[in-house]
Amino acid sequence: MEININCDLGEKSIHHSGENDVKLMKIINTANIACGYHAGDEVTMDRTIALAKQHNVSFGAHPGFDDKENFGRKKIKLEKKELKKLIFEQILILSQIAEKKDVRLTHVKPHGALNNMACENYDFSLTIGETIKEFSIDLIFLILPLTEMEKAAKKLNMRYACEIFADRNYEDNGLLISRNKDNALISNPLEASNNILKMLQNNSIYSFTGKQIPCEIDSICVHGDGINAVNIASQLKKNLTHEGFILKPLNLLKRL
Repeated sequence: MEININCDLGEKSIHHSGENDVKLMKIINTANIACGYHAGDEVTMDRTIALAKQHNVSFGAHPGFDDKENFGRKKIKLEKKELKKLIFEQILILSQIAEKKDVRLTHVKPHGALNNMACENYDFSLTIGETIKEFSIDLIFLILPLTEMEKAAKKLNMRYACEIFADRNYEDNGLLISRNKDNALISNPLEASNNILKMLQNNSIYSFTGKQIPCEIDSICVHGDGINAVNIASQLKKNLTHEGFILKPLNLLKRL
């Protein structure tokens, strides 16, 4: 079975040093690169794209709210026109830097609160999906399965991939447990890896209470700013390879 490991990178900011980006890039298959709004800057984007190219890692835009103070993890209400502008500008910024290095974006994955809001709001997801598709019909929309994001992607008949999280726990409704709760994060590499293997073997998300929620799974995310990100990604890759999974960049997965 083919699978992909993705990671949010290029997020150098007042909240995160980005010191592990080089190590993570040697482990993962796909990078979601911050576009300067919630984190990062053009120098960091340029450097991160160069690393991705060097290690044959596919990469895409990781747009977030224009809110570096809160690392894009605070919800902000936007009108449709404002949301389209927010997404389009960030894809364009990263795309222009990539073109100078003769490489292209493969996908778009919303960040933080933007992603959380898209999971719960169909119109919000539809606007994001429309903006991605208008920029390029070849871009993959990286989404959470069984959410309004998946409904919107299907409605738009666009390329999409479903991701699960190695370092996060889930509610019984299939959504991520809020970071404000004590049981939101998984920091133990072996626990994270075993949890993912269980999900892949059964094509299901397992909530913190043990509820099984069947879904599509194409990719596994490890947050680059996680306290144990390198060890989790490394253990995950080791275990997946041992179990016979074929790791590929997101855009090279056969299902997509």
